[in-house]
Amino acid sequence: MPSSSTSPRIGLALGSGGARGLSQIPVLEALDELGIKPVKIAGSSIGAIFGAAYASGLSGREIRKLTLDLFADRNSVLSRLWQLRPKRFRDVFRSGPVQFDPERVLEVFISEHLPHRFEDLNIPLRLVATDFYACEEADFESGPLLPAIAASIAIPAIFRPMQVDGRHLIDGGVSNPLPFDGLRSSCDIVIAVDVVGAPVRRGEREDISMLDSLFGSSQILMQSITRHKLATDQPDILIRPPHDSIRVLDFLKADRILENAEPLKEITRNHLTGILEDVMQST
Repeated sequence: MPSSSTSPRIGLALGSGGARGLSQIPVLEALDELGIKPVKIAGSSIGAIFGAAYASGLSGREIRKLTLDLFADRNSVLSRLWQLRPKRFRDVFRSGPVQFDPERVLEVFISEHLPHRFEDLNIPLRLVATDFYACEEADFESGPLLPAIAASIAIPAIFRPMQVDGRHLIDGGVSNPLPFDGLRSSCDIVIAVDVVGAPVRRGEREDISMLDSLFGSSQILMQSITRHKLATDQPDILIRPPHDSIRVLDFLKADRILENAEPLKEITRNHLTGILEDVMQST
């Protein structure tokens, strides 16, 4: 813990989870309301997007507004996705009709709100992707920002793998869905927001669709990785939204996700305030 002459250094880890990642926004708002600025942020997959946005200087409230504006109009979202369709017929057969270029998706949806490089961020940021052929985590902390985010969000079958510096990179959640490790060396208090979730049953008699099978399997894998990590090390504060029926791609349900996640703001405030009071009393 810090000495009496310094304030505790807060680290923030934002995990993988698709649309459930919108639940991270109330946690960011809680930090703003407490006047607390993390000294470092780590993000994986959807957490890479919100981590980059917060590290760029956007407030939690601004991120909430941008998110709601982005997904408020279904037709607008579909129109943007149409811009991302393969331009050449042969590309459909090369990559598959549903595999989007993750960097192009970011360019169309959010790039105007982010700086070009890690070095331009207000808060140091570590983003996690997965090296497909090396079968290991790939971290980014410097250089161009958008390709690093794109690599971190490259969910298999939905996005094409990103090629960065000769490596083929996929979704960070495959190797590290809750990247709080690595924060401890530079932070006194580590907050981790786990939004992975679990497979959602559509109906008692409905077969499991291909996408549900793919995403559900990924969720089970990520839960297993996280349990293993938590068995050996734990963040000081672990925040999890309640289990719900939100699926990985349910971004058009942003209003509902944020409404369900609203209690996380008070939970974060209470946990963090309690720890900070203990620190002050011990110094």
